Amino acid sequence: MFFGAVFMFAMQIQVFANTDDILAEVSRLVSQREFNAALALFDKIDEDTTAIRLLKASVLNSAGRTSDARAIATKIVSAEPRNPDALMVLAVSALADGNDREQRNFLERVLATEPKNIQALCELGYNALRTRALERAAENFDKALEIDADNPEALVGRAVVHRYNRNLASAERLLNRAIERNPDWAAAYSERAQLFRSGGFLEDALADLDKARKLEPDDQWIVIDRATTLADLGRRTEALSDLDKAISLSPDNFVAYVHRASIRETNGDLDGAARDYQAVMKIRPDYYFAAEGLGIIRMKEGKHVEARDAFLAAHKQAPKEFRYALLAAANWMRANGPADPRRFLIQVILTAESDSPEWTLLKLYHDFSGDNAVLARIAREENLESKAMMLFYLSLFYDIRGNAALAYDFSLQVREMGIKGMLEWNLNEWMIENRTQSGRN
Repeated sequence: MFFGAVFMFAMQIQVFANTDDILAEVSRLVSQREFNAALALFDKIDEDTTAIRLLKASVLNSAGRTSDARAIATKIVSAEPRNPDALMVLAVSALADGNDREQRNFLERVLATEPKNIQALCELGYNALRTRALERAAENFDKALEIDADNPEALVGRAVVHRYNRNLASAERLLNRAIERNPDWAAAYSERAQLFRSGGFLEDALADLDKARKLEPDDQWIVIDRATTLADLGRRTEALSDLDKAISLSPDNFVAYVHRASIRETNGDLDGAARDYQAVMKIRPDYYFAAEGLGIIRMKEGKHVEARDAFLAAHKQAPKEFRYALLAAANWMRANGPADPRRFLIQVILTAESDSPEWTLLKLYHDFSGDNAVLARIAREENLESKAMMLFYLSLFYDIRGNAALAYDFSLQVREMGIKGMLEWNLNEWMIENRTQSGRN
């Protein structure tokens, strides 16, 4: 044991005999995403150069410690305002913090010094893509490709622009080239999978995502994309397994919970779907679609107080989505009677445009009368979705009032209009089925 320990100690001294050896180990650890271990090695470096400090800042960014990375790079930029590497570190920090404008500013400062900096050009291109500024994105990717026609980031970025512009053949040609030049790069396969999905080629998309996942098994976005592709193929059990994996990789990523909730709801696992929607509401309270989903589930379960509270939460985040106010009021009435939501409704009515379809319905639910005025408003409504929406809430109103026959009749009219993309479609179908099974029609 003693000689073994001495040997290991000697090996440690040998491995870290100089700064280059330590930096090589830092690089290895970063490639394995062992960022904390990589950061610890900087304490063993005696030298204090700008390059080493910037490398540490880059690792800090990778570890999610953007404020620490920014502190190092800002100090360097204060002394060297045109240092492109320090400006790139600051750009990465800004991106990680979700500040696109600040990132763009730092990248433009890099290009003012180094107009042919391909990394800065590509990052500017992706910055533009996030706001769908497609012409600006294409311009930056094209400049990068003029410098290096095989640059993988530029090839994929330009392909994304082509996909958004529906130039699918051009997008595929660039992605094929990116994959040919970089067969071990997961991002190219992942983007080509998006292209195949957009064209309806789900099996091809899945094949590319399988390759991407093999290369980057812990990339949560690849796992999520694979799960949604599996779901579209009807392979929901496998999709759920992938989403479980994605959540284990990043418990705070609300997107995986949203997709899992949708699949669970389709499978009839309402409790599981409700738990996922509740998780999303904690992680991203502003994502009001989760409150909507929870409200619909609780409404179907007959848990009207919980449904009311969920729709009120959705309305709080989206006060101009008056449908949430109507659904909250409907469940409030179910739980406590017609008078209870009136104080809430009068406040909402004041924010609606007078004589709009929503204003007319809010008045109906507040007054608990005036259905003839609603019918007259429906008759002159030209927008089909608005007409179907009004018919649905009139049906729901009659159901609350106990007039099952009229409620059923208006629900059937909503079905006949076939506006499946509207929020109320799923609820309307459930109400028809529920009335049929209970014999209430």
